[in-house]
Amino acid sequence: MTVVKTQLPRFLNFAKSPNLSQKLMVVGLVITILFIFLALFAPVFQAWGWLQDPTDFLSNPIHSPPSAKHWFGTSRLGYDVFSRTIFGIQAALQVVLLATVLSMIVGVPLGMVSGYVGGKLDKTLLFLMDSIYTLPGLLLSVTLAFVVGRGILNAAIAISIAYIPQYYRVVRNHTVSVKTEVYIEAAQAIGANTWQVLSRYLFFNVIQSVPVLFTLNAADAILVLGGLGFLGLGLPEEVPEWGRDLKQALEALPTGIWWTTLFPGLSLTLMVVGLSLLGEGLNEFVNPRLRKENGIRK
Repeated sequence: MTVVKTQLPRFLNFAKSPNLSQKLMVVGLVITILFIFLALFAPVFQAWGWLQDPTDFLSNPIHSPPSAKHWFGTSRLGYDVFSRTIFGIQAALQVVLLATVLSMIVGVPLGMVSGYVGGKLDKTLLFLMDSIYTLPGLLLSVTLAFVVGRGILNAAIAISIAYIPQYYRVVRNHTVSVKTEVYIEAAQAIGANTWQVLSRYLFFNVIQSVPVLFTLNAADAILVLGGLGFLGLGLPEEVPEWGRDLKQALEALPTGIWWTTLFPGLSLTLMVVGLSLLGEGLNEFVNPRLRKENGIRK
C-alpha cells in the first residue's frame, strides 16, 4: 500500500503535466514500438501480398521512382526499396538485441563480482575494461568483424565487445557503494556466501541504470551495424541491410536517383532517434537527481 501512495503521484504528475523530457520519451516510445511492430509483422505482410520479397529483383524495373506499385521505388539492381527498408528493421533489431544482451550478460556479472570482491581481481578487470573502453567502438567492431566473419550472430559479437565495459563500470560502481550497506553486512553476518549476497541482495539494487544503458547502446549499435554494412562487413548479402543498401545507393545519387538513399537512411535515423529519446527519458526516472530537478519527486 505504501508503494502505491509513493508511486501514484509521480504517475499522475506525468499524466497531467509532463515536462519536455517526458514528452520526448513518449515520442521515442511510439517510434520504437512502431519499428518493433513492423519488424514482427513484416513476414505476415509479405504473406498477404502487401510486401514484395526483399530478395526478388528480376521481376522489377531498375531505378523506378516511387509509384503506386513501388512505394519507395526500386534500386539499381531492381530491389523493391520499400520491402528492403521494412525487412531491414527486422535484421537491425535482431543484431542489436543480440549485441546488447550479450554485452549485458558479460558486463553485469563481471561488474558485480569485481566491485564486491575487490582486490587484485578488481584491479585486473578495471585495467582490462578501461583498455577496451579507450578503443573507438566502430574501429573495434570493424576489427572483430574481420576476424569472426559476416552473419547475424557474428555481427552481434563484433558489436557487443565495445559495450561490455560500459555495463561493467556502471554495475561495479553501484556495487562498491552498496556493498557497505547494513543489509549486506547483516546477510554476511548470518552466513550468506558470495553467490547468495550477489544474487539475493545486490543484483536488484545495482541494475537500476541497466535499462537506460540498454536502450542507449541499442541506438548506438544500429549506427555501428550500418557502418559495418556500408563497409561490406555486416550481414550476408541475402539479408536486407540498411548499411549495404546505402552504399549501393550512393553510386546512383549523383545521377538524381534520390529515393534509394533517402528511405533507408531515414529509417536508420528515426530508429536511432526513437531509442535515444526513450533512453534519455528512462534516465530521468532512474536518476533521482534528475527527477528532483524536473519536479517529479514530491
